[in-house]
Amino acid sequence: MSADTPRFARIGEDILVSSPEESSALAGGFAAAASNAPADRPGEARPIEMPLPRNRQALLLAGIFGLLLIYSLYFARDIAIPVVFAVILHFALEPVMRSLVRLHIPRAIAGLLVILAFLACVAGFAMTLSAPAADWIAKAPQSLSRIEDRLYFLKEQIAELQDALHHVEKIAAGTGRETAVVAVEGPGLSSSLFSGTRSMLTELGTITVLLFFFLVSGDVMLRRFVEILPRLADKKQAVEITREIESQVSAYLGTIGLINAAVGVATGVAAYLCGLPDPVLWGTVAFALNFIPILGPLTGVTVLFLVGLMTFDGVGHALLPAGIYLLIHLVEGEALTPMLLARRFVLNPVLVMVSLVFWYWMWGIAGALLAVPMLAILKIVCDRVRPLMALGHFLGGLPRT
Repeated sequence: MSADTPRFARIGEDILVSSPEESSALAGGFAAAASNAPADRPGEARPIEMPLPRNRQALLLAGIFGLLLIYSLYFARDIAIPVVFAVILHFALEPVMRSLVRLHIPRAIAGLLVILAFLACVAGFAMTLSAPAADWIAKAPQSLSRIEDRLYFLKEQIAELQDALHHVEKIAAGTGRETAVVAVEGPGLSSSLFSGTRSMLTELGTITVLLFFFLVSGDVMLRRFVEILPRLADKKQAVEITREIESQVSAYLGTIGLINAAVGVATGVAAYLCGLPDPVLWGTVAFALNFIPILGPLTGVTVLFLVGLMTFDGVGHALLPAGIYLLIHLVEGEALTPMLLARRFVLNPVLVMVSLVFWYWMWGIAGALLAVPMLAILKIVCDRVRPLMALGHFLGGLPRT
């Protein structure tokens, strides 16, 4: 066995230097040659067997490992979030790097060009949002009374609810006893915004540095991993999984980016036609929120409704921008996105929602942004590893016809 190890390493390198299509063809040919079982009928493909795990000890150890991993990721989120962002962006941008390398551009320069383009997009996004968002935040306190006046029909219900809660507090505290009220002043809005901006810039810098080294190193880590795998089938499987992750994540993020850009443009035009100030801001907000499935559009509807209450006199006119945005999202979610992604990227919608809630609890907004790509990567790995095929099948949704 030891004498065959260099031969396997050379085969692994040959697989890596080939194109993704050639790697998939090699892996598919190997799988076909390895399967000697005939089909059930002539011309009919045999259904894929998805064995369920039966080893209780292995399941128990997997459960303990999962709990420890969740615990570690929660308390190491300051380190884990930039690393996961960098890895997913590396998967998405690696095809671009290969295209630049084919043009005989040195890999370090190609990586630098990709990083500069990435930072230019982030800077343009921040510049578009910063000035108008600061104006809206500055006038938010004065606008609260205006929103309260527009929602006068809810005042009575809110007051009754507050009285009931106050009565419950009195009962819990005990009648006839005076309760000392201690007011704890938290940090102001400006200090909170400054702290959040500083933390965001720190994470962005960490992501940028890690992404640059991932892009420049290329397939080095994959080569080393392939070289230490003992069997040819494992080598081909590792390369195939990696190539498919790169292809699927790159296609998903690119397609979602174009769809969200269309949603942002449509929302900006709708805001302009409705008479909302700063339509570019609301188009950009719609573009950013649409990267978070379900929760993002709901937040967008709420924000546009509140902005409408702050801008217009009538409640009906205030509902118009939020209603148009909801209509745009329904058209995008029911027609555009399924048409472009349903054939190659289908996930269980219930598990998508569970993943969003879970990762938002774990990592906040960053977790919500990473939830769907991480779930997709998990499904790709499970579909390619035989003991995990049942889990991969469970993660998948029903393709739309």
